[in-house]
Amino acid sequence: MAMCTLAPAPTASAASPFAASYTRLAEVLPSLRVVETGVGGELPRGGHWVRAAELAGGGAALDSFLAWDDEQVRRDYGQPARPDVIASFGLHRYAWPACLLVTVPWFLHRRVPRVPVDAVAFDRAEGRMAVRIEEFSCLPGDPAARLPGARVVPDAEALRAAVREATAEHLSPVLDAFRPRMRRGPRALWGMATDEITEGLWYVGHLLGEERRARAEVELLLPGSVTPYAQGAGFRELTGPDGERFPTRDRASCCLFYTLRPEDTCATCPRTCDTERVNRLTRSGA
Repeated sequence: MAMCTLAPAPTASAASPFAASYTRLAEVLPSLRVVETGVGGELPRGGHWVRAAELAGGGAALDSFLAWDDEQVRRDYGQPARPDVIASFGLHRYAWPACLLVTVPWFLHRRVPRVPVDAVAFDRAEGRMAVRIEEFSCLPGDPAARLPGARVVPDAEALRAAVREATAEHLSPVLDAFRPRMRRGPRALWGMATDEITEGLWYVGHLLGEERRARAEVELLLPGSVTPYAQGAGFRELTGPDGERFPTRDRASCCLFYTLRPEDTCATCPRTCDTERVNRLTRSGA
């Protein structure tokens, strides 16, 4: 019987203009490690690795990816979930870290990698993403502007446009593959993309001790319904019983967790009223 050799995870290059960003991400979020293959490098295969292009192709790779979510739901909640709920969970668990590949380097170092769907692989078992970055956008005066693959844009708004474009380029074929299983239209799917971008950077900003700046940056990034995204970042503030101010937002989409636990909605779900949000935030000391 032929032996199967698993490709090792690639090692990030110290010379990469993104190494510092991904290292900092791993420091505050150890459950996600990003490694780079280098220009022309091969993405890993085998084990729990799945390439984003395979997910975008649907079929057996996507079936296997979603089987993980189905098993987890049955184990943790003692019941099966509808197929569209499983697909929604699976998309979230891929898209949330995938968006950070773009938004974290932009937030930390004002560099925006281009990450087409054939340049990313995901190992959800080990919390790893592998990425091959061959092109990126940056601002004038950035030392990285002299590197091969750099595209210099004139100002901060042009760089924000690059973030939106890079994220949409990556997610578009993935959303197309998930769509038939989720029974949602394009606007609802791009609402999910809006939520993954917003809440991912909001959370990481909190871990970095820069939550206020993260909210401000995402509001500039997604100021409203910017094609193809469904809505703006949508942050607002609530007032607590002692005058405290709590940040919140209304999600553009629903994760469907309520179908498993109707009494336990997300804190940013439109189904969660403001009174309940304040109660939760007060109890958590947020």
